[in-house]
Amino acid sequence: MSGAVELNGDTVAIGRGALRALRQALDEDLGEQGAARLQEAGHAAGPDLYACFLRWLKAETGVADPGALDAAKFGPVLGDFFQALGWGRVAVTRIGAGGLAFDAEQWAEADPEARAAYPSCHFSAGLLAGFMGSMVQQPVSVMEVECRSMGQSRCRFLLGSPEVLEAAYQAASEGRDYGTAI
Repeated sequence: MSGAVELNGDTVAIGRGALRALRQALDEDLGEQGAARLQEAGHAAGPDLYACFLRWLKAETGVADPGALDAAKFGPVLGDFFQALGWGRVAVTRIGAGGLAFDAEQWAEADPEARAAYPSCHFSAGLLAGFMGSMVQQPVSVMEVECRSMGQSRCRFLLGSPEVLEAAYQAASEGRDYGTAI
């Protein structure tokens, strides 16, 4: 695979610094509402990113429908795509019966110098929800449970149906392992 991603008029690239500056400005100006606005913007970008993925997938693998990929190849293909765009390599693993985990050690939105108190890749959470929702043609919820902006070694996003992620959130808020709730 060449890894090159052809962008079109619906997809643009911005630098990591710009994304971090936007997050910082919205956090400072809007507080918690800034996080919500970033997540909304990310969600709105998800379908365009999915269309970009479909073009890339066809060019790189000859496969037009991601559902036709062998299950063992799905995660590595997504990892290659996100890395080619500059987001960072993603490792995709199944968690429980109804969830996926996206793990990234060098995720573009994370800022290891931020010393954040909470996971803060808000744009990414929305982006992944919109992207995967477009892929499966139903609502997908995303919750970041580990974040490099908090000084952790990776960003970890949990993906699943709204019901599955609500159960994971409830478990985590009660101090239980979210993985057992999925």
